[in-house]
Amino acid sequence: MQLALSAEDAEFRDQMREFFTTKIPQEIRDAVRDRRELGKDAFVQSMQILNEAGLAVPNWPVEWGGQDWSPLRRHIWHEEMQRAFVPTPLAFNASMIGPVIAQFASQEMKERFLPKTANLDIWWSQGFSEPDAGSDLASLRTSAVRDGDEYVVNGQKTWTTLGQYGDWIFTLVRTNPDVKKQAGISLLLIDMTSEGVDVRPIELIDGGHEVNEVWFDNVRVPVDNLVGEENRAWDYAKFLLGNERVGVAPVGATKSSLAQAKEWAASISVGDDRTLLDDPLVSTRIAELENELLALELTALRVVANSADGKPHPASSVLKLKGTELQQAVTELIVDLAGPASVASGATDGTDLPWWATHSVPVYLNFRKASIYGGSNEVQRQIIARTILGL
Repeated sequence: MQLALSAEDAEFRDQMREFFTTKIPQEIRDAVRDRRELGKDAFVQSMQILNEAGLAVPNWPVEWGGQDWSPLRRHIWHEEMQRAFVPTPLAFNASMIGPVIAQFASQEMKERFLPKTANLDIWWSQGFSEPDAGSDLASLRTSAVRDGDEYVVNGQKTWTTLGQYGDWIFTLVRTNPDVKKQAGISLLLIDMTSEGVDVRPIELIDGGHEVNEVWFDNVRVPVDNLVGEENRAWDYAKFLLGNERVGVAPVGATKSSLAQAKEWAASISVGDDRTLLDDPLVSTRIAELENELLALELTALRVVANSADGKPHPASSVLKLKGTELQQAVTELIVDLAGPASVASGATDGTDLPWWATHSVPVYLNFRKASIYGGSNEVQRQIIARTILGL
């Protein structure tokens, strides 16, 4: 099957490619390319450039900064951004709470939060997972008790990604403990500077500080910060998680990483004017990954072409599953290419080792999470079995 872009879509792709490679500062793109940790300022600068051009939140309603694009054009936008090593708009803002506010919140709340959310004037954190409520999110225990015009919130959230930068946190809370667990959950917007909010870092296996615990100790939240209706947030959470899974097959980023791996393999001499890329085992492994990425890209285009009414195609679970497996396979390949140099993950800039080799293990370890977030791969296999295979 041969899939090709129309002349108009090909022109759109070229426009996106030119914008991403000329308007986003090179130092930010270099940091993404080199897998360096981006600070808050770089995320904000990049997203504000995108927002000024109308490219930060194309999936939102047009009146709030979105674009009336086809699903294919949104796919092209996402893929070209990744290929250019441009930081993707902060997911907590662009793909999670923004669409929820646009869909379910009052007009006053939309006007209050959506412009600042699109421009990253507010950095949102996600308050969903808890120590005993991860895959079984409906078992959450963080409570919000009504006290006049306020809720009093107590509890704990965990795995709050980049919560150290958060200004506000959108938080699932239990407002009715006496009904079926999915029926007693509400969604509150909480200012993270409020008295009683405590953010505590979690150090990851790669040595980084990317996730956090967030504790709520008698935090008082205005009732006006309730999104939608009380006890209806399970529907909002499902809507949000559906948006989170958009772009779960990062073909562009993985292709770029594999292209880098080929360059690095070609730079490693193994004698007799040969490089590691000439090794038949290495070249075969790379070719297999390239073929699988091509198949994934074609599948992603078919899914985009067959998506309707904004609802995810069942095959999106295939994209999530295979996409994360290939992400992890490429990071494993890079560790193997680095060889003994890969153990020098704590080496400083003064080392004679290539930078990519000293970064290979931390990146490999960090991407172990990819098969869990956005719906674990075990869950995706169940969806595939039920909705595609009819088992």
